[in-house]
Amino acid sequence: MATKGGKGKGREKERMKSLVRSIDVNMAEVREKYMPGVSIDTVIFSFHDDELKVLLIRYGDIPFYCLPGGFIEKTEELDDAALRILKERSGIGNIYLEQFYTTGAVNRSQGHMMGEWFQELAKDRDVKNWFDQRFISVCYYALIDEANVELLSEEFVTEMKWVDVKKLPKLYLDHALIVKKAIERLQIDLDQKLVGFNLLNETFTMGELQKLYEAVYQKAFDRTNFQRKMLSMNILERLEKKYTGKAYKAPYLYRFISKV
Repeated sequence: MATKGGKGKGREKERMKSLVRSIDVNMAEVREKYMPGVSIDTVIFSFHDDELKVLLIRYGDIPFYCLPGGFIEKTEELDDAALRILKERSGIGNIYLEQFYTTGAVNRSQGHMMGEWFQELAKDRDVKNWFDQRFISVCYYALIDEANVELLSEEFVTEMKWVDVKKLPKLYLDHALIVKKAIERLQIDLDQKLVGFNLLNETFTMGELQKLYEAVYQKAFDRTNFQRKMLSMNILERLEKKYTGKAYKAPYLYRFISKV
C-alpha cells in the first residue's frame, strides 16, 4: 500500500512530466509563432486601500518575481499583443494601456535562472537558448481596478499577487527599473492625460484624489495647496456632498470633466 508521502511524490513526478510535455509543445509553438528577440512587459497598476499596487507573478520555485509579459506573434501589432497578454493575466479586455519605455541591454537576458529552470525541466531539449537570447522588451503600463480582476494563472505560474510599489520583492532582470520608469510616466500622465479616473470610482472626494496622488508620487501633499491646484486645472466638476452620517463636515464629491 502506498504511503501518503509516496502518493505526494508520485503526483509531483506526474506534474513534472506534464510540464516537460508542455515545454515540448510550447517551444515548438514559440519558434513557429512568435518573433525572436522581442517581448512585451506590462506594469499593471491598481489603487486599493490607499496604496498604488503592481501585479507580480512567480514561476516554479524561482526566488524572484516577474512582471506579466509575453512574446509577440509574427502577424500581431504591438498594442494588440499587449492587450492580449493583459487579458490572459487579468481576464479583462477593456483596459487603459500606455506604451512608455523600451529596454534591451546587450546582456539583459543572459545568465539568469529562468532559462536554467526551464532547461532543467526539459532535460536535453533545446529550451535555454530561446530564453538566453537578447530580448528587446517593449513596456506598457495598464490601469485597472483589482476588485474586478480574476487572476488567471498559467501552468508554470506558482504565484500571482498585488504588491505595494513601495514594498517590491526581488524582481527578475531589469523589472525593478521598468516599474520605476512606469511610475515616473504615471506621475506625468496624472495631470497631462487625466489617467487618474482609471484608478478611482466615477465620483470621488478631494481627499480620495489626494490619496491617489500621494500614492503615485510617494510623498505627502498639503491639503489646502493640493485642493487649490486641482481646482485651478479646471478638470473637475463638483457634485453634491457625500453624507456619511458622521459628525464631521461632509465633503463634496467630484468627477473628471473629461476623460482624455
